Amino acid sequence: MALASAALAGDSLDPGLYVTATPIGNARDITLRALDVLRACDLIVAEDTRVTAKLLAIHGVSKPLTAYNDHNALHERPKLLARLREGARIVLVSDAGTPLISDPGYKLVREVLAEHLPVQVVPGPSAVLAALVLAGIPADRFLFAGFLPPKPGERRRALEGLRDVPAAIVLFESSPRLRDSLADMVDVLGARPAAIARELTKVYEEVRRGDLRSLAAEFATRAAPKGEITVVVASAPKREADFAKIDKLLSKALEHMPLKSAVDLVVEAFDLPRHGIYQRALSIKTHGTN
Repeated sequence: MALASAALAGDSLDPGLYVTATPIGNARDITLRALDVLRACDLIVAEDTRVTAKLLAIHGVSKPLTAYNDHNALHERPKLLARLREGARIVLVSDAGTPLISDPGYKLVREVLAEHLPVQVVPGPSAVLAALVLAGIPADRFLFAGFLPPKPGERRRALEGLRDVPAAIVLFESSPRLRDSLADMVDVLGARPAAIARELTKVYEEVRRGDLRSLAAEFATRAAPKGEITVVVASAPKREADFAKIDKLLSKALEHMPLKSAVDLVVEAFDLPRHGIYQRALSIKTHGTN
């Protein structure tokens, strides 16, 4: 398959919005295409201009820079849309990694697309993918769940919603809350395999692997780790149904209640698909237990 220059020829860049990934730590992780786009654009829109200005200085890029974040998005978005309508080349970056992953850029992209204006992605670093690769946990399926709620009750409810997800779970967490979050993960998710990655691609990169119980115990006794933290938790374990117990409960239930009620009871008790339980109940009611 031929590799395209992706709307860039020499110093010429097509009009539109360029959603551009930047390094998550090591400044040299920026892609050649990202540098081309940054150097050829009319305006760089950044989550924090101070952070982006340092990266631009390292790579010798000098372009107009403006902030776009949760605090000013409502005011700035119409201005950016107006410039795009006029044919501007605008680059959207986050503080680190790929924009729109836990940052406010998606509303801008949504409105640009709604006006049928061009949007392109310039892919690159991502803390989510870097942590998955380093975790040593099967990652053929994964769910990125962002930041857990800070309040204990809401956090536990969020974890309960993730408990049976048949995929690896990737979470961001702040340093001060990591200890409490790990304790809640043990209670809700159990001692399944996990990894905690911090300062990815930076000088003090650290990845701790184990199960949630051992990791929670470790971080309960050490100072709160510094830096950006990504947590990877293994998929919910496959549960083998205990059909002897299921049939025993169905038989007892069918002695005292209608078929539908007996099935509802067992489905609730074992948290299993209704169709299979209904077929077993029907067989027991018709032929009795084996």
